Amino acid sequence: MLFNSLQFFVFFPLVTLLYFLLPHKLRGFMLLLASCLFYMAFIPKYIFILFITIAIDYVAGIYIEKSSGKRKRVWLWTSIISTCLVLFIFKYFNFFGTNFDAIARILHWNYSIGVLKLILPIGLSFHTFQSLSYVIEVYRGQQKAEHNFWIYSLYVMFYPQLVAGPIERPQNLLHQFYERHNFDYTNAVSGLRRMLFGLFKKVVIADNAAVMVNFVYSDPHNFGGIPLLIATVLFAFQIYCDFSGYSDIAIGSAQVMGFRLRENFDRPYFSKSISEFWKRWHMSLSSWFKDYVYIPLGGSRVLPARHFFNLFLTFTLSGLWHGANWTYVIWGALNGFYLMGSLLTARIRQTLSVSLKLERFLRLQTGIQRLSTFSLICFSWIFFRADSLADAFYIATHLFTGFGSYVKNILIPGIFNGLDFLTAKTFLGIDLGVPFRTFAFTVLMIILMELIQRASRRDNLGEIASTQPLWLRWSIYYLVAGSIIFFLNSMPSINFIFFQF
Repeated sequence: MLFNSLQFFVFFPLVTLLYFLLPHKLRGFMLLLASCLFYMAFIPKYIFILFITIAIDYVAGIYIEKSSGKRKRVWLWTSIISTCLVLFIFKYFNFFGTNFDAIARILHWNYSIGVLKLILPIGLSFHTFQSLSYVIEVYRGQQKAEHNFWIYSLYVMFYPQLVAGPIERPQNLLHQFYERHNFDYTNAVSGLRRMLFGLFKKVVIADNAAVMVNFVYSDPHNFGGIPLLIATVLFAFQIYCDFSGYSDIAIGSAQVMGFRLRENFDRPYFSKSISEFWKRWHMSLSSWFKDYVYIPLGGSRVLPARHFFNLFLTFTLSGLWHGANWTYVIWGALNGFYLMGSLLTARIRQTLSVSLKLERFLRLQTGIQRLSTFSLICFSWIFFRADSLADAFYIATHLFTGFGSYVKNILIPGIFNGLDFLTAKTFLGIDLGVPFRTFAFTVLMIILMELIQRASRRDNLGEIASTQPLWLRWSIYYLVAGSIIFFLNSMPSINFIFFQF
């Protein structure tokens, strides 16, 4: 069930109403049934796969708590391997099988394992990681095992964050299912407001950007540098508004019922370094890899060579987590190289900053840092978005080509000849598959969003609007709601990007 669907507009208020009308002891079971219905709206039979992994980790958690020594580790690894095996079969079996087949052909080996015709269950990677965090925290003694099977099932299946996070930790979420949440007007208004602006990010900004990005990236070899560059920058904001919009709706819908989910974004494109970016982007996943992969490997408390290896492996695994494709692996590895490069050049950059006396011009220095970080992130997004490695390498190598001839042959004559900017499909020779007014509107909304977030230092547009005078606040609400309705009616529904993970 999509957050931007008519189904959800019926589902959400009905479930919320039932939650507050039912006695406290029945609320958890109702939420679990509602979460099952929410998940079954995609592919009903996959609910059984989800419950198999839930049952495995539920039993493992209890026996991990009861056991000690070697037996405790056996139960931990039984849970980890079993849960990851389900993820491997559905998400990675064909990827590794295809690559082994290619290697076998080169070496003239006989490799006869076929391809499985399976559809990846929605959100499998997300609830796999949420389950793993539970058993690991029980093993570490940071969380008591949950003995109520239905409560543990709800921890994994809680519908607001079931499909695309935030990836919760048991310490934050499990105890909330036992708490009595009375209706709170302030909570409800704040949650609804956050849902509204999350939907605005998704429908008005991300989906409009998606049309242009898809137009260029579906066949990048037909485009030169400028359309490729524009589409790449637009994708950076498409994926941000798409995913942070989902997180806003998830956090907001839970907040209406009194639940507190983790924050997932903190104005990531204002980061001054790659390290800072990954502390602000998809924070629930970044912290998961830090706590359960990077630190157990030794983190930074090792020799430099091992530290670099830890960074590289963590980010490469993060790339593979996002998708069974070499484009995602390279995207993750590239971000690992960024961080290694940042560490290796830290002293050089500091010396250069001192010699140029940039500390006197703090705003200029900050602007350079943010622009360079954003540029590096945009370049890495090429590999995340491209359909194949061939497309990714073409875009990466043609991103800055053709600017001279464009200025001479198209831009200057176009300025003098004039164009109908509102209806023209091309703006000064740049074709993005939409009228110029769509492109201009999307860019304007992106700039407005970033300026508001910069001024308020928050990633929650709803809370920003709540501080305005009453007349202005409700004017904003009506404009936002009206624009959402307009684009929902005028554009085809586009899935959230992270549903595929």
